[in-house]
Amino acid sequence: MLIIPAIDLKEGRCVRLEQGLMEKDTVYSDDPAAQALVWQEQGGELLHIVDLDGAFAGVPKNKAAIRAIVEAIDIPSELGGGIRDLETIEAYLELGIDRVILGTVAKENPALVAEACRMFPGKIVVGIDARDGLVAVRGWADVTEKKAAEMAKEMEGFGVEAIIYTDIARDGMMQGPNIEATKALAEAISIPVIASGGLSSLDDIRRLMAIESSGVSGVITGKAIYSGAIDLREAVALTREK
Repeated sequence: MLIIPAIDLKEGRCVRLEQGLMEKDTVYSDDPAAQALVWQEQGGELLHIVDLDGAFAGVPKNKAAIRAIVEAIDIPSELGGGIRDLETIEAYLELGIDRVILGTVAKENPALVAEACRMFPGKIVVGIDARDGLVAVRGWADVTEKKAAEMAKEMEGFGVEAIIYTDIARDGMMQGPNIEATKALAEAISIPVIASGGLSSLDDIRRLMAIESSGVSGVITGKAIYSGAIDLREAVALTREK
């Protein structure tokens, strides 16, 4: 299982939000590229980047910081936030991002996901953010009537590489991931599911490793490693134990 450190960008700085609320942010670093290097040095094998301003605006907003991160690290990166068209996908891949995460547009324009998967095979990941099992979009501001599992099956059919599943109620709250919902989603599809939201301890990672056989291939961690609740090196070592 991959332990995936996260860098969430707001106005060019590394922040973490509580439950996706922009007004509930904590700034952890003014130098995202330096922070990305720290996570690489501590054993991160894939970096998760979110353009928070972009997610709310619907257009990229932190391109300079994203470019600096990509130029600083050697490990692969994935990026989401405000990516709503094929031109933006292509621009980010050309910038050096390894795979692009589609969220709001996947719900509102599924045909674009299908086309993106055709044009950029292996490079498209879909983020499904849910509150009480229902998909939320536009920086989590709007909760739809669409069930997360239903959307995941649809995306699988288009050929997406993986699903990132976030339980909004857990995100940034350090209360542990929603194991049951994550397991159920992973078992509903055959592509990998990456868990996100609420990771707070090595025990949480052990609980996720126990459902790895259901199709949970990784977990994204932000607040836990920034706050020191989880040591990234220890977390990565834990996943290597036989």
